[in-house]
Amino acid sequence: MNVLGISGSPRKGGNTETLLDAFLAGAEEAGAEKRKVILRDLEFTSCKGCNACHKTGECVLKDDLTPLFDEIIAADILALASPIYSMGITAELKAFIDRGQVYWARKFILKNLYFDYQHIQRHKGFFISTAGQNWDHVFDGAYPVITAFFNDIGFEYTDNIIANNMDEYKGIKGHPTALEEAKRRGRKAVGELQSIGAKTEGE
Repeated sequence: MNVLGISGSPRKGGNTETLLDAFLAGAEEAGAEKRKVILRDLEFTSCKGCNACHKTGECVLKDDLTPLFDEIIAADILALASPIYSMGITAELKAFIDRGQVYWARKFILKNLYFDYQHIQRHKGFFISTAGQNWDHVFDGAYPVITAFFNDIGFEYTDNIIANNMDEYKGIKGHPTALEEAKRRGRKAVGELQSIGAKTEGE
């Protein structure tokens, strides 16, 4: 089982990336192969809005995101991680998601890409995030963008692993439960997919 984590934080070793690391560690403990991709380390261009993919089903841009999207399609669990900046996701993660327009085009315009229920059930997506403020709605602006991406790419948007009030806690390491909870959720995600796989094979 392959678990892929994508960090959209511009800050090395920050709160959100640390929370992502805990989730991936839990997945690894449950027997999965894990990999983390850090967007700030990649060379890529934002979507040009040329709509060429609406006709060809392919993106005209060829850069570090090209093989990454192939890797995403091959993953069983995908975790997208971004801190909340100005009530939304970071520019790095948004630029990455915008490049996924090619999958939207294939699904809804060209209609040559289809994910059946069984596929979606066996591909789980998680959103991992932290925020400085202690507002209940601080993550709300991020959810629609994450939802759209998971829908386009054939992953079930399974859950959010979030921790706010980082300002008061002085960072994620000061939070009493967040890191252990993220690790537990990583183990649980792998275990649930293993159960689905075993059930499918037994049918």
